[in-house]
Amino acid sequence: MSKKTSLEKDAMRVLKQTSRTFYIPITLLKQPLKITVGSAYLCMRAIDEIEDHELLDNSTKKVLLDAISSLLRNKFNQQAYNELLTPYQSILPEVTLRLGDWVEVCPAGIVDKVLESTGIMAKGMADWAERDWVVTTEEDLDDYTYYVAGLVGVMLSDIWEWYDGTITDRELAIGYGRGLQAVNMLRNQEEDAERGVTFIPDGWNRADLFAYAKGNLEKADTYIKSIQTRHILHFCKIPLALAKKTLKAMQDGKEKMSRNEVEETVEEIVKD
Repeated sequence: MSKKTSLEKDAMRVLKQTSRTFYIPITLLKQPLKITVGSAYLCMRAIDEIEDHELLDNSTKKVLLDAISSLLRNKFNQQAYNELLTPYQSILPEVTLRLGDWVEVCPAGIVDKVLESTGIMAKGMADWAERDWVVTTEEDLDDYTYYVAGLVGVMLSDIWEWYDGTITDRELAIGYGRGLQAVNMLRNQEEDAERGVTFIPDGWNRADLFAYAKGNLEKADTYIKSIQTRHILHFCKIPLALAKKTLKAMQDGKEKMSRNEVEETVEEIVKD
C-alpha cells in the first residue's frame, strides 16, 4: 500500500470517529471529491478541537490558533507545527496532531483554498478565544458563526467550482453554515451554559435563536437550487434535512433525532 493510499484510509477512519453529521454525506461523494472534502473537513476539525478543548485556557488557545493560522496562510511547515504542539501532545486528539497528513492528502489543485479558509477560521477562533466567546449582539453572533461554520460553506463552494465548475452563492453558503451551527447551539445550550458560555445575544430568548436558525436554513434551501451535480446535491441536502428535523424534534420536546430517523432521512435523499 502506498503512503498516499494509507493516509487516505486513515483520513476516512478519523473522519468516521469525529463527525456524525458529515461522515455519511462525504462517503456518498465520488473521487476525487470524497478525499478532498474529507481532508478539508479534517483540517477544520483539527483546529476546532483546540478551540473547544476543556484543558486549554483561553490565552493558550489564542496563541496556538494564531500560530496555526500563520502556518496555514503561508507555506505549511510540518516541523514547525509539530514543535508548536509538542507541549500539548498528550492531551490533543489524533485529528489535531495529524493536521499535516490531512493537508498532504488534499489534491494539489484545491489545497491552497482549503488552507486559506482554515487559516482564516483559526484566526477568527483565536480572536473569539481572547473575547471569551462573549456574544452580546446579533452582529456578534453572525461574526462568530461565520468563523466557525460559514467558512465551511465558503470552502465547499470553492471545492465545487474546482471539481466541475459548479457556481454557488458564497453568501448563501455562509447562511447554510450559520444555520447548521445555530442548530448545534440550540442542542448544546445547557452544556455550554455549564461551562459558562452562552451564544445568545442580550435580550434574546431560545425562540429568537430558533428563528435565527430557521432563517439561515432558508438560505441553505436557496443555496442548493444552483447545484445540478447529483452527488454534490445529496451531500448538501443531508445535513440540511437533519438540521431541520433536529429543530423540529427540539421544538417537540425531544433532545435529538433517533438513529432510525437519521437513517431514514439519508435513504429518502439518496433515493431521490
